Amino acid sequence: MMPGQGRWALAVHGGAKLIAPDAREGNRRGCLAALAAGRTVLTRGGSAIDAVEAAVRILEADPTFNAGKGSALTGEGEIEMCAAIMSGVDLAVGAVGVIKAVRHPISVARLLMPEDEILVAGPGARRFAAEKGAELCDPEELVVEKQRRELAEHDTVGAVALDTAGNLAAATSTGGLPGAKPGRMADSALPGCGYYADNAIGALALSGKGEAIARLAISSEVIRLMPEIGPEAALERPLSKLPHLGGDGGGIAIRKDGAIGWWHNSPHFAVATASAAQPAGRVWLNKDEA
Repeated sequence: MMPGQGRWALAVHGGAKLIAPDAREGNRRGCLAALAAGRTVLTRGGSAIDAVEAAVRILEADPTFNAGKGSALTGEGEIEMCAAIMSGVDLAVGAVGVIKAVRHPISVARLLMPEDEILVAGPGARRFAAEKGAELCDPEELVVEKQRRELAEHDTVGAVALDTAGNLAAATSTGGLPGAKPGRMADSALPGCGYYADNAIGALALSGKGEAIARLAISSEVIRLMPEIGPEAALERPLSKLPHLGGDGGGIAIRKDGAIGWWHNSPHFAVATASAAQPAGRVWLNKDEA
């Protein structure tokens, strides 16, 4: 039996950030709902790609998180989103950047996977979504009142999965930084920066200061380290460099044998995990709870 076959594993996160006391229950509940969606796919023998898309769609629909509905507003008061999905089978990538007025950016990214292009941004991404029949919406439908009242700090969401066939996948989605320059795109849509998946090694999804994550190409470093030191230590070593560039963050990872790891140096990191060995799963808001 090949490593990973006959077992499954799943991890989701709702962002590396400071979570106010009145938002903590919402973060736990949202991560558990995303975990349940991905777990249903995997326990029915579905693919890792289907599982991470299903999990991230739940997070995009929940205004608790900075993805899809409830995304941060740019400096011009608009919502611009980025999302990406990657298959460890063949390294296929689909990513969209600064896309507007779509309900589920992660599903638009999924639709791009069979295409030659791996990343489409701006108005071209919205046109691609329309051509492929993705769920479009009025931009105002994505705005929640709290985003109008305050520029609260939120962050990327993500998911990683190993399916029973031994295949891995990773997905990310974000509404960007509050007050950002229009057109900003950092790590979340860029393979090797905010995410990566390779059946020969593992899969991961990151959250945090996007510019710093991109400068350090952290996902590439995690993939390099994972076979040697395992998923958690592989996340910790490069993420520990973020404070030197004025940021913090966190990440989730699954090694090809199903080992799950997560680590963060942000105040909180909403994470939920489950596996064939522990199907009920658990949720945490930081490592102090682990």
